[in-house]
Amino acid sequence: GTCGRRTMANDTDVAAAAAAIDNATSISQDATEAPPSTRLDETTFEFYSDGILGLAFLLTTIIAAKRMMWSRRQGGAETTVVTAFYSLILMTSLLRSAFFIIPQSVFFPSYVPVAYMAFDPNVPWVGAFISELLISAGSLCLFSIFILILVYWADILKKYFYPGARRSKPMVTFLTLVCFLVLVEVLNAGFFLGRLYSSEGMILVNAIMLASVSIVCVCEITIFSHRFRTVLKTLGAINQVSTESQVKRIVWITVTGNLFFFTRAFLEAIFAFMLIFYWHQNGTVAAVFSHQLWDLYMLLKHWSEVAILCLMLYILQSRFTTSATQGNQAGYQQVPDEDEGEPKVANAVVV
Repeated sequence: GTCGRRTMANDTDVAAAAAAIDNATSISQDATEAPPSTRLDETTFEFYSDGILGLAFLLTTIIAAKRMMWSRRQGGAETTVVTAFYSLILMTSLLRSAFFIIPQSVFFPSYVPVAYMAFDPNVPWVGAFISELLISAGSLCLFSIFILILVYWADILKKYFYPGARRSKPMVTFLTLVCFLVLVEVLNAGFFLGRLYSSEGMILVNAIMLASVSIVCVCEITIFSHRFRTVLKTLGAINQVSTESQVKRIVWITVTGNLFFFTRAFLEAIFAFMLIFYWHQNGTVAAVFSHQLWDLYMLLKHWSEVAILCLMLYILQSRFTTSATQGNQAGYQQVPDEDEGEPKVANAVVV
């Protein structure tokens, strides 16, 4: 009887010890292998990098706001488009500064993107969704700046090369194109909320869209700028007026715009290719989003945005300065109608 009790006691002790070991192992694994959705992994470099980017965009926001108010006080229809440029720069900078100044932990714990499904109660999908909406809205405003330039260039070139052709209003064309891009983003958000794909899918759709728009912008800027310079030089020779300042602004826009959009197209295309590759191989793209790769992508992408916004502010300001010294009213100058006689170079619409 004593032997049986000792055996039972030993069995109980062994079972208790095994349970304790299993419990300790489980706790250790939970502590070391916490899911990304509950782990804050932002590095010190990423924290300060986001802060500096946020301040840079905030400074651009302040400058754009001051320029926009100054432009609106000038009055007249000629300043409407320039005010629209400043408004787009302001909205882009404001959205970007909000994205970077708000701590990443407010949106979701993981600094690198993680696959979240909408309406999953176990993950902070709402923060991830809002974060992606903020970044998408900023990109749309940024791309709209150059879409507006291209729309007006296309309208003027059509007037000179096809004087009898019927032309739609540039602002209507601009709003139509922007509304199409907004529709793509709304559908993207709808598909995410409909659980057709995760937050990784949203990122992939945005990357493909931005890469496509960037390639189109590079082609259109190159073609239109060449034609525009030809028109300006021809009009300058006919009217015996110097078009050097206008041509320089066209060249500035062409070089900076193409450099920005080529870089953006390259980044987004490579990024989209990697996402598709890893998604096809593993069913998830978690392997793509290492801290080093994501940091490099964010730095190249957003510092190039700061650079292009500052260059656009400089180009617009130099245009005002040049117009003032020439005794012209600042802002866009309208192209005369065909029945107004021979067109003058001073009336060409250039930034």
